[in-house]
Amino acid sequence: MDSTIRKSSGVQHHGIDKMFYKTMFKDLFADPCTVHFWDGEEEHYGSGESKFRLTFNEPIPKADIIADPSMAFGEAYMHGIIDIEGSVREAVESLYNNKNSFLRQGHLYNRALKLLSNNKKRSRENIEHHYDIGNEFYKLWLDETMTYSCGYFHSQDDTLCQAQKNKVDYILKKMNLKEGQTLLDIGCGWGQLILTAVKQYKVKALGVTLSSEQHDKVKERIKEEGLEDSLAVELRDYRELKDRTFDRIVSVGMLEHVGKDHLQEYFSHVSSMLKDGGVSLLHCITGIHEGAGGTNSWINKYIFPGGYIPSIQELVAHISGEELHLVDVESLRRHYGKTLEHWAQNFEEALPQIRKTKDEVFIRMWRMYLNSCAASFNSGNIDLHQFLFTKDITEDIPFCRDYLYRC
Repeated sequence: MDSTIRKSSGVQHHGIDKMFYKTMFKDLFADPCTVHFWDGEEEHYGSGESKFRLTFNEPIPKADIIADPSMAFGEAYMHGIIDIEGSVREAVESLYNNKNSFLRQGHLYNRALKLLSNNKKRSRENIEHHYDIGNEFYKLWLDETMTYSCGYFHSQDDTLCQAQKNKVDYILKKMNLKEGQTLLDIGCGWGQLILTAVKQYKVKALGVTLSSEQHDKVKERIKEEGLEDSLAVELRDYRELKDRTFDRIVSVGMLEHVGKDHLQEYFSHVSSMLKDGGVSLLHCITGIHEGAGGTNSWINKYIFPGGYIPSIQELVAHISGEELHLVDVESLRRHYGKTLEHWAQNFEEALPQIRKTKDEVFIRMWRMYLNSCAASFNSGNIDLHQFLFTKDITEDIPFCRDYLYRC
């Protein structure tokens, strides 16, 4: 008798959940879609042919969705509770494109996200969580330069590899490097930027990273290219660099790992390491809402622990707070959306190799991560900017911007 009561209660509970779902989906997406419920019933939402189809193999508790929609839907997709037929990116993009959707207001939920201070130990652990899962894994879906940041597409026909080389060239031009200068790359990744800088501009460069996998690969590349006299890489926190100054400092895709409480510390250290008249370029993801921290709870838990995406306002305030002079700000939002689309496609093509070492939960997690990030950039939910600034007034930046576009 007890089992009958429990079964009856479960059916009633699922019925309540289903009414909640049906109401929610009326205003959730900007495009027409079909929802297949756990009991076999299907509902069509919007007018016209469905762009994608969602299948709920079982309901997600209503309370979980209300408490934290990013976590609820992210975990549900990871564990196969939700399946998406069609493009995962287009489904998430449709959600973000509907500005009236309650899920579009993700920054309101993120205010409650507990952000732990990224001391040196925690920073190293956070970087290891994401970057030290194996160079062989990243090699399967990144381009041959092993560049894991936004590319720069001169045209829609550029390959991913060409776009990454374009990006490096563009950054080095922006800093107006000159032979014999010193360059520091904070968070140097697998080394493409510093290798290019040394070979093309004949500078002396230092790269620092907290990833042992990246550090070992960069050392290997330096040796292969015979650049030991001009280029070095160190496995250390940039805050540990003492009594060193540089003509140029660059950081690409690293600031997102610094954490809200350490943003001013980052710019303070850059200022102390930059020579008078020196130039620095910061390339990072930016959020729209000041103080909201563009990282959602699902990404913070599974992809980038300790991450924080600052708003443009915050960054400009920190730059001016150190009396650094902001010279140029440029959005590359569309370029990152396209870069992520390339990565997501490469990831799918590499699945036979990825499945040799990773389980299905990991694969679904990374598929959602790559596609949802592409959707976020394409819809303008997040952005990417390059900030060029100097220490003290300098004439070391050309008078007009045309120098950036000369081939």
